[in-house]
Amino acid sequence: MDNTVVVNKKSDNPLVREMFEAGAHFGYSKSRRHPSVETFIFGYKNKVAILNLEKGAESLSKILDFVSDLGQNGKQILFVGNKAEAKQVVKAGALSINMPYVAERWIGGALTNTSEIKKRLNRLEEIKADEENGALQKYTKKERNLIAKEKEDLERNFGGITGLKKLPDAMLVIDSDAEVIAMNEAIKMHIPVIGLANSDCNISNLNYALVGNDASVRSIEYFISKVVEAYKEGKKNAPKATPETNPVA
Repeated sequence: MDNTVVVNKKSDNPLVREMFEAGAHFGYSKSRRHPSVETFIFGYKNKVAILNLEKGAESLSKILDFVSDLGQNGKQILFVGNKAEAKQVVKAGALSINMPYVAERWIGGALTNTSEIKKRLNRLEEIKADEENGALQKYTKKERNLIAKEKEDLERNFGGITGLKKLPDAMLVIDSDAEVIAMNEAIKMHIPVIGLANSDCNISNLNYALVGNDASVRSIEYFISKVVEAYKEGKKNAPKATPETNPVA
């Protein structure tokens, strides 16, 4: 049994044990290591990085505190995860707390060219409205088929961000290298970025980085579930609106 297993199984920190059970400690090969994650690597086994979950737990705690604050203040997080292992997990997590998401492919300009994105979203809403009120019946069958294909494309590319009426207050990414275009847009717009990043990622541009396994569905599910839980907990602690009282005449 290697030292990593012993350390993590005996840890008093429940986050460390949970991350270990989720397989969050598995990194990539030594040859793929990015210098920015050096301090998060516990060691190597068969030339594969074993990530330091004690440090990971510290990072995760900071992330969860930040997310809880976002929830408490009713802020919006844009979930982004387009790799095969992340798509369904990211979508489900976002929907569970009514957050926007991108889980198919990032459309360039989603944050930096919002006027053009709004045109696409408005077109999607227009098609949906025409479907509901029967306005599509005036078109030929061929034209309706083309409109249906247009709607399908719009839903695939923009369906997850229909609720994004303004710039998000934070972005969450799975695999910061895979989502570098989205990250760069967030950075340009001064939006803080939370990310699950493996040993091959450059984490220097992440405001809140958890160096962990971003290639395993189980590890991604764990990370997303903790974020969702923290947001819900923060929302519970949101200050209650004080009802206005009518002045006495």
